[in-house]
Amino acid sequence: MLLVAGGAWYLTNRYAGNLERVDAFAGLDESQRPAQATAGPAGQAPLTFLVVGSDTRADVPEGETPDGRSDVMMLVRFTGDRQNAQVISLPRDSWVPVPGAGMAKLNAAYAWGGPSLLIQSVESLTGVRIDHYAAIDFQGFVEMTDALGGVDVQVAETTSNGPYTYTAGLNHLDGEEALYYVRQRYGLEGGDFDRVKRQQQYLRSIFTKLSEQNVLSDMGALDGFLVALTDAMSVDETLGNTALLDMAYDLRSLRPGAVTFLTAPVAGTGREGAQSVVYLDAARSEQMWEYLRTDSLTEHVAEFGEDTLPAVPN
Repeated sequence: MLLVAGGAWYLTNRYAGNLERVDAFAGLDESQRPAQATAGPAGQAPLTFLVVGSDTRADVPEGETPDGRSDVMMLVRFTGDRQNAQVISLPRDSWVPVPGAGMAKLNAAYAWGGPSLLIQSVESLTGVRIDHYAAIDFQGFVEMTDALGGVDVQVAETTSNGPYTYTAGLNHLDGEEALYYVRQRYGLEGGDFDRVKRQQQYLRSIFTKLSEQNVLSDMGALDGFLVALTDAMSVDETLGNTALLDMAYDLRSLRPGAVTFLTAPVAGTGREGAQSVVYLDAARSEQMWEYLRTDSLTEHVAEFGEDTLPAVPN
């Protein structure tokens, strides 16, 4: 019992205790939020995270908002049985209603009101309740990638971004190279849509390396990755250390092949004033959100493929 208690204390303090906490749900009117998901046959309710990647951490002083806009916004849904997960990219330039501000780009909500306004905007858009919030800063992204020894990505066409050139074919990227790769927007035929695909490709590579290259069984490599990951992340205050450990245990059987990457369906692009924006496909997006609300997206992922993104902006 002492060994178990000591091990739990060590894990909690080394990993979960390394996380920053942010009051992401501050000021949200509970009566205006979507209903909480209900437990299914597996005995648990599905779990939905809003994950943001940006240049600045979300743990800013009270009353202030993050300095920059978020480059990465994803809904991460773990099914009630914890055997499947969907990662749904939300294009940063999506033209959506932002509560209190009218129509605007989705990432503007983060710049104007921090995590709470972004959560409110995503919940209003999808009707899906956000259970937890996580933010990853890009410097931590570099350290996390380096802790794994880099990642392999398949590049369709030779491109350059900043000091790095990515040749067509398989590329092994260290942390800084990977950061420039997933953030590239200009010089890609599909612009921001291609950047979304790169972000998803990078995450697939991370999951594959964790699962298939003995990282999970190599305590040294796993420790370095978890320290870098938790040091890079902020999570909402409602996600306590015990809940994190319980969630990690529940997800122990989740494999990369059970993680599906999708994107909110896009109708096309256009301009609103001086801004270039993305218009979501209202009907198809609503169908995706409905599958999320009923925890049935796993059975319907084939309905949402590459056609959710235009090959090239209109």
